[in-house]
Amino acid sequence: MQGAIAVLIWTAKVNRRKVSLVLAAAVLLGAVTVAASLFWGGGAQAAASMSPRGVKTDEDRVAYLSGWGWQVAPETVSAEELQMPEDFGEEYAQYLELQAAQGFDLTKYAGKRVKRYTWTVTNYPGQPEGVQAHLLLCRNTVIGGEILGEGFLHGLALPEG
Repeated sequence: MQGAIAVLIWTAKVNRRKVSLVLAAAVLLGAVTVAASLFWGGGAQAAASMSPRGVKTDEDRVAYLSGWGWQVAPETVSAEELQMPEDFGEEYAQYLELQAAQGFDLTKYAGKRVKRYTWTVTNYPGQPEGVQAHLLLCRNTVIGGEILGEGFLHGLALPEG
């Protein structure tokens, strides 16, 4: 016979109660895992789950930084409107990499007007003075940020130590 197709049919009797219990246990295990990672995961994991969208007020911006583990003075040091470059040249390569490592793509905002908010950090490990936190926002969305002080610049994640 040409073109014959063999079909294999497999059937099994399934106990619906046992399947329901297994699925419920899997859902419960997943929920416990998520809760544990949020509780013990530290600032970077909690901040990663925070949405950078809808950050409208100064309180929202401070809360966003708090999600990364930072405490800042309540008043902003400055709020500036900046024009992003149309073309990010080689001089921006390291800064773009720093932002990309945090999940921010500044190249999407080339040529756009953005705001940079600056705060004084009050809980930097080792307590060096003059440490600042910057957030870059386009409309009500955080598009970048960094922590800087004398001799260092790094992303928003709280350094270990």
